Parts: sequence; C-alpha cells; structure tokens
Amino acid sequence: MSLQRQVQAKMFGKRDQEQEAEALAWICAVLGETFPENMAYEDILRDGQVLCRVMNKLSPGSIKKINTGGGQFKMMENITNFNTAIGKYGVPIVDKFQTADLYEKKDINQVTGTIFALGRTTYKHSEWPGPWLGPKPAEENVRVFSEETIAAGKAHIGLQAGSNKGANQSGEIGSRRMIIQGK
Repeated sequence: MSLQRQVQAKMFGKRDQEQEAEALAWICAVLGETFPENMAYEDILRDGQVLCRVMNKLSPGSIKKINTGGGQFKMMENITNFNTAIGKYGVPIVDKFQTADLYEKKDINQVTGTIFALGRTTYKHSEWPGPWLGPKPAEENVRVFSEETIAAGKAHIGLQAGSNKGANQSGEIGSRRMIIQGK
C-alpha cells in the first residue's frame, strides 16, 4: 500500500461517524431539508453550497453569491466564502478548516469540528431561535471580592507554600528511613 493510501486510511480511521451524523442532522434541521441516504457526508458538503446556505440561514445575507456551477475553483470559492462568513459570525480561527480539508477530502474530521464550532457559536446569537449543535459554551462568571476577603486570603498559608508542619508528601509526620548496615 502506498504511503498516501496509508495516510488516508489513518485519517478515515479518526473520523467519528456519530459526530458526522449529528452534524448532518443539524444541517438538515437548519435548512429544513433532507439529503439522499446513499450520498456520503463529505460529498454532500464538498462543493460548499450546503455550508453557504446554512450560513445564510444563521446570518441572512452573510454570503452574497453561492456558486452553483463552474469549475473546481468556483466550488472552492464557496468554501472560502463560508469560512470568511463564520469568522465574522464569531467562530474562532483555530476552529476553522482549510478549503483543501473538505474539497480534497484531506481532513473531514476537521470539517466536522468546524460545523460543531459553528453550532456552538449560535448560542451567542439571541436572534437565532435554534436548533443548536453541541454543548452551550460557558458564560463569564466575574467575581468581585472585598478588600477584607483579599487580605484574609493573603494571610493564610497553604500547604503548597511549604508549611506542612513536618509532614512528608504522604502526610506522615516525623517518619525516618532506617539504614541498616551490613555485618
């Protein structure tokens, strides 16, 4: 087997079929349509049209033109437009996939991760009524302490600071090793 086939087999092995099914179900719910069951997940997404339509549902008008025909560069342009739009929508750059990951089917797992990141980002947009995908992101929980509380915290010496009253790491106090000399 060639090296390229070995790499592809390893990449396919990392794919999570359940996550892909969940992402596709979310896409279907957002668009209100279904896709043929015999069509592969990556083939549904490959030309970027479905992803662009999803983005326009989440944020109307975010992608002005979706290419439906033309060569591979037009289809890759759809994917690029999708990635640009999700960045503006709030998906962090570290969660985005590269165009080749999808179009050339190099890393479909990364594509699924990006779809989940987009689904999580929808929680932050109150204008979106749902459905959502993935867990709700944590919200900031700012805590304000009084000066007395801060001063009390500075006066306390934790065990990490070295004040363990003679105990060793196991918590035993005063235990010593016995060294027995041979005769």
